[in-house]
Amino acid sequence: MRRSALALSVALACMTSAAMAQEKEDRTLLTWDQMRAIIMEASGDRAMHHVLEFVPYQRVRPASEYTTGPFRESKMTAEFGKEYGFSTVEIENFPGGQLWQPSKGQLWASEKLGPRKLYDIYDTPVALGGNTPTGDSSGELVDIGNGGRAEDYTGKDVKGKVVMGSASLNALQRLAVFERGAAGVLSWNSMRPIQQPDIMISSSIAAANPGGGSPGFGWMVTTRTAHDLSARLERGEKVTIRSVVEAQTFPGRQEVIHLTIAGDGSTNQDVIVSGHIYEGLIKQGANDDNSGAAHILEMGRAYIQLVKEGKLPRPKRTIHFLFVQEISGTNAWLNAHPDIAKRIIADLNYDMEGLRLSAGGAQWLLMRTPDSFPTFLNDVCQNFLEFVAEITRERVRYRANGYSPALDVLSPNGSRDPFNIKVDKYYGSSDHATYMQHGIPAIIFNTWPDPFYHSSQDTPDKLDATQFKRAAVVSVGAMAVLASADDPMAVRVAADALGRGAERMTSNQRKGLGYIGDVTSASQLAQAYTDAKAAVRHQANIEKAVVKSASVLFANPADAEKRLAATYEPLIEARAAELTAEVKATYALAATTWKIPAVEPVQSDLEKQAARTIVERIAPAAGAGGGRAGGGGGGGRGGGRGGAASNIPGHIGGELNAVLGRGMTVLEIHDFISGEFEPVPLQDVWDYVKAQEAAGSVKLTTKATGK
Repeated sequence: MRRSALALSVALACMTSAAMAQEKEDRTLLTWDQMRAIIMEASGDRAMHHVLEFVPYQRVRPASEYTTGPFRESKMTAEFGKEYGFSTVEIENFPGGQLWQPSKGQLWASEKLGPRKLYDIYDTPVALGGNTPTGDSSGELVDIGNGGRAEDYTGKDVKGKVVMGSASLNALQRLAVFERGAAGVLSWNSMRPIQQPDIMISSSIAAANPGGGSPGFGWMVTTRTAHDLSARLERGEKVTIRSVVEAQTFPGRQEVIHLTIAGDGSTNQDVIVSGHIYEGLIKQGANDDNSGAAHILEMGRAYIQLVKEGKLPRPKRTIHFLFVQEISGTNAWLNAHPDIAKRIIADLNYDMEGLRLSAGGAQWLLMRTPDSFPTFLNDVCQNFLEFVAEITRERVRYRANGYSPALDVLSPNGSRDPFNIKVDKYYGSSDHATYMQHGIPAIIFNTWPDPFYHSSQDTPDKLDATQFKRAAVVSVGAMAVLASADDPMAVRVAADALGRGAERMTSNQRKGLGYIGDVTSASQLAQAYTDAKAAVRHQANIEKAVVKSASVLFANPADAEKRLAATYEPLIEARAAELTAEVKATYALAATTWKIPAVEPVQSDLEKQAARTIVERIAPAAGAGGGRAGGGGGGGRGGGRGGAASNIPGHIGGELNAVLGRGMTVLEIHDFISGEFEPVPLQDVWDYVKAQEAAGSVKLTTKATGK
């Protein structure tokens, strides 16, 4: 008995020691007590309940939501907001385009034993293409293959018939209905037609025929249905398709639900937490994006409760929670509230948060701001993301604690899946991009891939309460720092950004060293060396801007910016010098291998010309994006901005467009995008800028000699 008691006490001591070791290793900007409190309060199940109240199933909205309102999601969000104790709760209305809503929609196909109903909007609302007008139309089915190319129609008469193809509804409507007189179109366009044969994606057609005729009808069908119909046609059967639609239009409006948690009045700064609850009114995705709205509502509830209990400090800054129509709703709200917009220091944006990660081999992503918009906000979010990922995984070196995570974050009704995360580069196409267009630092959390994205199967059963809970813990932590940061916390944030910046500088150096290692001939070595140095210099410049951006959290931001620059910039420059010296040493080593002298490269004539040519924006290029302009990729090969042809890779186009208007030289622009991504030939950047000049988007001036 005594021996057993001794063994037990030793085991408990070991477990306690292991737990303490883990706590010292696992650090965030908040204390362990604060993080435990967040973990215990945040509820993934409550977030799931929100989704089930918003969109229990994809449904046909009743006319009353359009005529008297509010929409179901708005009403439920407001009710929860009042229940949870938000400081203010309101539904704001903004004008929008005319709203289309069907009250009846059926798609039929003829069979030998009688007609078969393929789809009904009360089963699958997204099956009917948006803007399809009222009508009862029939026509013989023609399988056109793809249908998005003129050659697909060669030798085929589709007038008065129904065309089926794998191209988008819009492409099929344009080529088959507008140009060739078809009665309507069926599309089986899908992101994953083989892996997901029973999914149809949300889509629409144009409401009017530019030629003045009928716009026809449009339906989405699954891959399985399309193949079944195609097989019947191949057997020589004649298949007749009938579309029966009753649809109405209503005066347009956008609803924005605006909740707040009031600050203590000690600062005029505000914070935004955002998620789109609408992406059109027909599409009602459980993950995209009712899960984002459900998530931020739970963020607010948990935070209010923790502040009330004294487990988190009261916010200094007012927190605004916005539930919007994606992008257009955010723009409308910011334009209507310029007084608030100018006070916002950061936006946390959430789009697709609740998917069970194992369902699609997905990751929960933190997408950083682009380098054209450097900010401490990335590091605050990464701090909490990586903390939760670490404490929820079993680490064998801590096996004395019983082979378990340090403090797992699980929901009673959720999965036990690993927390699969990734800190990724910037991508636009959600509301965070809109905030950056307004000059507001903004990040996005997102889940990808999502096999059910924009489809008939984006339903609540695909979501996971455990994923919601983990997302809430990360998010409440980040939000608490932004809302309550004082000078001591601001120092912690700046120091954390400095440390993470050192890692990024080393990472960019490693990328540059790889350029030197990649050369296959001596003639490539000088350019690889130049590109490697540019990668180090680029990241050093970004990190100096990142640490200075944390000045906004101090009581005196202007003074703090000067102090941060004076403290950290010399250290960053010293680090850059060391990294560049290592690059130069590697260049010398490689030169010996290639049996050439390791001389410093001399600027080419093009480099000299690019170094003295300043680019000034005249007008925004079509589809402008990236960085402070807030766009995404864009500018793919062969299709540049502002109508200019381009060899710039698509994932770089947005950033290139963002820095065009900053008074930089062509060489500086080249080094910026090459440093952020991968080396781009200077000639391609020069050609792009010259094409922009020809299109009237930019003005090129030459530096005076000696400047």
